[in-house]
Amino acid sequence: MSSLRQLASTLGLSITTVSRALDGYSDVSVATRQRVIDAARKSNYRPHAAARRLRLGSTETVTMVIPGTLGHFDEPLYLELLTALGARFDAAGFDLTVLAARDPDEERAVYQRLVEGRRTDGLVVARTRLNDQRIRYLAEVRFPFVAIGRTETRLAYAHVDGDGESAFHAATARLVALGHRRIAFVAAPVAYTFGKLRRRGFAAAMKAAGLGHDAVVAGQLTEFGGLAAARTLLGATRPPTALVCATDRMAIGAMRAVKEAGLTVGRDVSVLGHDNISAGAFCEPALTTMELSMQDVGTRVADMLVALIGGADPRGLSEILPVMPIERASVGPAPDLPA
Repeated sequence: MSSLRQLASTLGLSITTVSRALDGYSDVSVATRQRVIDAARKSNYRPHAAARRLRLGSTETVTMVIPGTLGHFDEPLYLELLTALGARFDAAGFDLTVLAARDPDEERAVYQRLVEGRRTDGLVVARTRLNDQRIRYLAEVRFPFVAIGRTETRLAYAHVDGDGESAFHAATARLVALGHRRIAFVAAPVAYTFGKLRRRGFAAAMKAAGLGHDAVVAGQLTEFGGLAAARTLLGATRPPTALVCATDRMAIGAMRAVKEAGLTVGRDVSVLGHDNISAGAFCEPALTTMELSMQDVGTRVADMLVALIGGADPRGLSEILPVMPIERASVGPAPDLPA
């Protein structure tokens, strides 16, 4: 069977009825729809993809815009996330496209071009900010999107995030239980929601233990950022015996700072991070960390976006996923210090 017209003629139905049955419209009875689908399958009929997209007003694509700033995505995590997203979208009949933006101004222009030109059916928003203009714009124009992370906006939007606040609270409490009292935080920039939440978890655990929580230095989300921040903290009059780092890449930089100071990671200064990137397992000693499953994030984000494209209400679509600790040799008991 080579055409929609021939399929309709064989079934004794109008071309419109056959077309709407294949596109899943509810005004075609279940029995008729199944009859059309069975006949199309038997005759190896395949609808013309471009014509179908034009008819439905759909691009059959979804898009993720990657911020281009250094440290926003470590490559292994980025690939793992895209793999999970791509597989789930493919199963739902969508192609995943990925675009990069070098700075916030270019990023806004990319979003506007995609939305106003109807070049995609939905968007995945990465690395959310406390005051995120991308979220505000997309929510106000009611375009389907899912954010990876939260913001402080009061607008309703679909999102998936890890419970970084609880994870960093628990990690800091474990250091306290190991006898550490001088614990410092190598922080992410405060503009990012995940940075604020992880810092808040650290501060709450320190406060609960009756310890000060002002030993905090922020840096770029790179090894160099962690190196610079840790150098500052280790240069204090009463240097820390433990460094809690917002990301693994920052933690790897902090480990270098510890070694530069003539100290041993895990014995003199404990170091831990977040992300469970592969490089952490090959550090010496191996890096204690935490992990938010990118497979779970990608699956949930994709399912939510497909639902939104289908007309779901974003107010019912949000999920906070657990972050799991991974204990390795970079964390140990507090060293004996002079009074």
